[in-house]
Amino acid sequence: MKTKGKIYVVGIGPGNREHMSVRAIEAIQKADVIIGYKTYIDLIRDLVAGKEVIDSGMKKEVERCNLTLDKAMEGHQVAIISSGDAGVYGMAGIMLEVKYERMSDIEIEVVPGITAASAASAALGAPMMHDFTVISLSDLLTDWELIRKRLECAAVGDFIIALYNPKSMGRVHQIEEAREIFLKHKAKTTPVGIVKNAKRKDEEIILTDLENMLNHEIDMLTVVIVGNSNTYIKDGKMITPRGYRI
Repeated sequence: MKTKGKIYVVGIGPGNREHMSVRAIEAIQKADVIIGYKTYIDLIRDLVAGKEVIDSGMKKEVERCNLTLDKAMEGHQVAIISSGDAGVYGMAGIMLEVKYERMSDIEIEVVPGITAASAASAALGAPMMHDFTVISLSDLLTDWELIRKRLECAAVGDFIIALYNPKSMGRVHQIEEAREIFLKHKAKTTPVGIVKNAKRKDEEIILTDLENMLNHEIDMLTVVIVGNSNTYIKDGKMITPRGYRI
């Protein structure tokens, strides 16, 4: 009798082992096929020894999901890897879409992980203690005018704002426009945290403000967190009060 396959969509968190969930490690150990973006696979090489490993480059998400489903339908236990949380800008959504598009009955388990925003927030202190939004500045899959609208609404609502994909080699104006939008609704002294490689060995943390944030290096490995009107910096920590009485 043919073994029933299964798909684990695994969020491995920032990448360091201490920030991976027990369930994520279990899912990878149970799988006999591991599929993912090469950079993420490299973070877990020691966990995938003896398994079939299929890695690929960026912009091949649909291809990876179709291959994952093919392998599961052959009877394999397959783990498809995302950094952070698989359900937050990760592979969970497209994996489920591919499954239903192909009318498959293969079981899919989404295994959550620590998000980049959560990792950056922890590195900074406690900037996301009140209502916050997470907005990607990449216009590869979303029209820039819609992103601008979301930035404007988040600033008007005095949300704490975590920015993903803030700047790349070929995409530099978005972070500049985002700052201009924020300055219309937030004080120039609003605290800003810039975290590169959050919770990885080469983590870099910068505490600054809205006026000066662009004076620091920002790239695709960076998460930028902009505080709300109550956020402050104290002893090297970025803190947003929740409202508890002290």
